[in-house]
Formats: sequence, structure tokens, C-alpha cells
Amino acid sequence: MSQPIHLFDQPEPVEERIGVYVCHCGTNISATVNVEEVRDWAAQRLKDRGVVISRDYKFMCSSLGQEMIEKDIQELGLTRVVVAACSPHLHEQTFRGAAKRAGLNPYLSELVSIREQVSWVHTDKNAATDKAKAVVSGGVERVIKNQPLEPLRVPINEATLVVGGGIAGIQAATEIADAGYPVYLVEREPSIGGHMAQFDKTFPTLDCAACILTPKMVTAGSHPHIKLFTWSEVENVSGYVGNFTVTIRQKARYVNTELCTGCGICQEKCPKKIIDEVYEAGLGYRKAVYTPFPQAVPKYPVIDRPNCTYFLKGTCKACEKFCPTNAIDFTQKDELITIQVGNIILATGYDLFDPRRIPHYGYGRLANVYTSLEFERLSNAAGPTNGEIVLRDGKTKPRAVGIIHCVGSRDRNYNNYCSAICCMQSLKFAHLVHERTGATVYNFYIDMRTPGKGYEEFYDKILREGAHLIRGRVAEVTDEATAPEEEGHLVIRAEDTLLGTVRRVPVDMVVLAVGMEPQPDAEDVRRLFNISCGGEGFFTERHPKLAPVSTFTDGVFLAGACQGPKDIPETVAQAGAAAAEVLAMIDRSINAWCYGPVALDKRVVSSEPPSYAAMNDRLSTTNDTLLSKGVQTVFDDTPLFLSSLYGLLGYFSWGSNDPSYAFSAYVSNRFLPGSIADTYVSSSARTFDPTSHTAKIGQSLIA
Repeated sequence: MSQPIHLFDQPEPVEERIGVYVCHCGTNISATVNVEEVRDWAAQRLKDRGVVISRDYKFMCSSLGQEMIEKDIQELGLTRVVVAACSPHLHEQTFRGAAKRAGLNPYLSELVSIREQVSWVHTDKNAATDKAKAVVSGGVERVIKNQPLEPLRVPINEATLVVGGGIAGIQAATEIADAGYPVYLVEREPSIGGHMAQFDKTFPTLDCAACILTPKMVTAGSHPHIKLFTWSEVENVSGYVGNFTVTIRQKARYVNTELCTGCGICQEKCPKKIIDEVYEAGLGYRKAVYTPFPQAVPKYPVIDRPNCTYFLKGTCKACEKFCPTNAIDFTQKDELITIQVGNIILATGYDLFDPRRIPHYGYGRLANVYTSLEFERLSNAAGPTNGEIVLRDGKTKPRAVGIIHCVGSRDRNYNNYCSAICCMQSLKFAHLVHERTGATVYNFYIDMRTPGKGYEEFYDKILREGAHLIRGRVAEVTDEATAPEEEGHLVIRAEDTLLGTVRRVPVDMVVLAVGMEPQPDAEDVRRLFNISCGGEGFFTERHPKLAPVSTFTDGVFLAGACQGPKDIPETVAQAGAAAAEVLAMIDRSINAWCYGPVALDKRVVSSEPPSYAAMNDRLSTTNDTLLSKGVQTVFDDTPLFLSSLYGLLGYFSWGSNDPSYAFSAYVSNRFLPGSIADTYVSSSARTFDPTSHTAKIGQSLIA
């Protein structure tokens, strides 16, 4: 059996006492890696590298496994620990905690992955065992060079950036704002609302989507703690958790929002009509100056520069001529705005699968083949047909409608994953067709998936309404008739797996329930915010079960369908969870003063004016008061002593105007706003007097 190559030909002597602990992880590791062999090899071959004990255990992360490590640290005097188990993303903090409880600095503990990086990616047991030895050897070499560290607490800016103004972004923003913290809500479209603003009904309760959404839109638009940036995009992000600097490009609306009243006259007078490819999904028209829909927030219109006659030809200006408040401004430029935030929530939403990629379904070629979003607008009372379900001619009601589930989803040629909403959305369409036209409805499905609350009951309701459900994949949609009853109709040819036959079903309208996909610019957004994407292109959470809204970048959280396909209830729940994570982060910062020291800057008095001694007496009083409150202090007279201190909660000095001390304080330390002090505070006893006029301000310890 081959052996791993040592990284050092002549390793230097090691004085450390290192313990190696190899986990079986049930059979996750031991089925592919010979754990006992790795244990024995580490004990023998790594002895010269400081290894004094090597053990294995079935579940090293269990309480018994951790107790084993703690006991060895205390009884064997271990100075370093290496655990060979699962990914550090899962249990690094677990084993650091065990080291800390045993009196060892937690950063002298190293977790190396022999599960994700070895056992789960190999089938050859000998090769996997050799690789595990190499990984353990690398872990030992790394831990030898580790230094004892102390966690550095950084100030958390209380402002939050929410990117995306759909229902997820609105929910997250309002929850944080309702807690009293500032929120910047950035949306690339002229109005917030997202896809939900395009829907008529929501399943399974068939509530009016606008009735649910628009009050929340109004709340977000008028909330005193929310600053809206619509028609805007994030252009640059720098910094780290608690201290992000974000540059936002606010695109020119060519409308002065301080003068505009939202009266709509400019839209009435604009002579240029354009197909609305966004809000109306290509079924309706808008003007070159427009608001996306009547309930838009904010109410201000946008001039579509690529389609505006003035920008194309230098003529027209009808909107400017008829505007009663002179709000039209053709000279307006894009504006770059820089903001500071402590946390970021990404709620950038999803895109829809383009059914043109499946040419045999006929979309774009056969007139009466619709996407699910087009049908949403068709059935919407505020849509281009006022809610009338008609064919492309605008007047004929269908007598038979075919609804095809999973278009682009659960298909190895396109997207393997389930899009989560297609089954329920298709059942909703079946109900709307039945209710408004009385047409015969055929639903073609692969498997019916109704896992949510009330979903199965909704499914039963559709069955009782008489919808025909055909289990099987659709082969094609064609207008070529092979029988007299097919003449003048679309024909859906599909496999019926329950009857074991191929069926041809003539219909007047076909609705394609297209699946969810990541936004086209998801990769660019991923890079901008330094997060990860999965194989499908959706943003990756830190852990699918234990940290479903966190990312691998601290301070950046996910909400809604940007993380993966989901329906509205799950989206809202995840947005609330992301908001809760942000609020917890802010709360930990505000209440962190009990976790670190306060520095009291004493002065040497031997060659100074006599008054310095009196000032030091006042500092001494401050020190006594702090100690009586259980606060850790550092009382020192060394010049610039702050350079050796980290994680301070406050700095007390009577020399507040000394620039050399100010420089030292800012360069070497982080201060937590809202706790004890940002920088210098009064050192007199009045700082702690609840009746003092200085109580409850930035220079007071009185909460």
C-alpha cells in the first residue's frame, strides 16, 4: 500500500503535544476509509510531528466523543488537537468548543474533512485510506503553525440592505424596519412588487394576490425606516460583516420625483405605444413613459429611453409639454449613491424557463400556446383582457384547455429539479378555466405534488370540479390533424402511464406551466456579494437544514426563490427568518458590552501637573464602579497601551483631546456602538449616575 508523501524532507523538531481523533461518522466515513488504520498510522508515523495520542470513535461530535477530547487535553497536557471527521462548515465550532471547555485556546483545534473530501468522493477503500492519511498529516502540519487567537468583536452597522423588491424583499425589509432599524430596499424595476404583483389569485385559498400584496407595498414605500431605491441596481460591494460599503446606481427616470404627483397625464399624452414584455408578459401595451401598474410603489413614472421619441429623434416632448408640475427632466443622469450597512439580504427572485427551448411544444409558433405567466395576466381582472380567458384573437373563449405541468423541470435535458409551484399553479389554472369558461380541462402531469398546508384539499376540489388528469409526459403539441375531430384544434400527444397508451387530445388552448430558473445575472450577483451558487445556478445556503438562510459570507443572507424554487408561503417564511438573523446580529452587537473589557487610560503623574493625580483618582472611581457592575477592566498607565488590546467595549480617559491617543484607539481597536462608548467617554462618577443629564446618551453606561 502506498504511503502519503511527507511535506518536509527534514522536519524540524516539534515540541507540541498533539492529539489526533478520527471519526467513523457511523458508516459515512468507515464504509470507505479504514479508520483504524488511519488512527494507528497517525500514532506511529506522526509521532515525530508531536502526536502523542491517536483515537477513533463512531461519532466524535457526540457528547461522549467531545468528552474524550476534553479529558485527553486535561490529563495528557495536549497543546494541539486535530479531528478528522466531516466538513468544518458543520462541526468546526463544536470541536473548538470542546477545546475551550478543556482550557485550550479553541484556535489550536483543527478539523479536517475526510468525509466530504474523501469517503464521499471515492469508492476504492485503499486509495481513500491513503488520502485520509494525507489529509490528517496536513491537518497536523497546519495545527502546528496555528497561533492562539481571541475573537475580535466588530461594530455592527444597524442599517440593512435588502436587494430585491418582491414579496420576499418587502417582508424582510418591513420586519427589520418595524424593529426600529434603517433599511435600504433596492429594486431594479420602476416599482416594488415582483412576480406576485402579476398574479390574480394565490393557491390554495384563491385569495386576491393584489389584496394581500399592495398593503405591504404601501407599508414599505411609506415606512419611516425604509429608504426605497427603485429603478436601481447594486454596482459594488466591499467590506465585511457589520461594515459593508455598497454603491448603488440609481438610473435616471427623467422624472423629478420631488415635483411629480403621479397624476398620469404624461402617460395619457404620450403617443408612443410599446408591447409590455415585463408586467403584461407581452400580452398588453404601455407607453414610453409609464408606471408598471396602477398600484405601483413608488407612484412615479419612468421614461423608457430606448423607446422614447425624443431620445430617438429629438422631437415630441409631449410628456414635458402637458406635465402640470414641470416634473419631466430629460437632462437627468444616473446617480451613484454610497451607503454603509451591517447586513445584506438577497431577495433577487427567479426567472421563468423559456419554453422556446422545447420546440415540439409549439410556443411562439402556435398562436394559442401560452406560458403560465401569460395565463396569469390573461386571467387577472387588471390584465389586458380584464380577466376574460380568451384566445389570441381577443374574443373567442376556449371550449377545451390543456395544461402541461413541469415544462423545463424534472427533465434531464433542461432542469433536473422540481420547480415546487407548477402542480399547484396548474391546478389553480384548471379551477379558473372551469369557473370562468366552463371549458373541459386536461392536466398532463408527471407526478402530482401537493405537500403544503391545504394543498391536498385543493387538489381534491379540482377533481370534484371535473378536471381530467392524465399522468404522463407530453410528446408534442401540434396543429396537424389526423382525425376529423382534430380539425381546427391544437392536439396534445401524450403518454398516459395509467392506461398504458398514447393519447391525442384536441384542445383550443394550451398552457405551459414553465418552471423556475435562476435570474440570468445570478452569476454576476454571486460574484458581487462573494457568495456561492449550486449546480442549478441558485444561491447556496450555508447548510440546507441548519442554516437555510445564511451564506458562507457572514452578514449576507438569502430570502425567497433566489435560493431555490418555492411558493409564496415558504418565501415569506424564509424572508422572516432572514430578517430574524439580521435582528439577532444587531442585538448581539448592542448587548455585547458584557463580553469584553473596558480600558481606563491612567496617566503617569511623577512629572505632570498635580491636577493629573486628581484626574487619576476619578478614573479609579470609574474603575471601582465598573468592577462592581461585573465589567472587566484594564487600568493602565503605559503610554499608548491600547495597541496591545483588542475587542474593547469602551475607552475611558480624561485626555480626550490627545490626538496620539485617538490614533491608537482607532487603529488598534473596534468599538461597539450603542453599548458603552464609541471612543472617549467621561471618566467621572457622574457617568454612572441615573439622575445625571449625561445618562442614556453616548457617553453613559446607564442603559
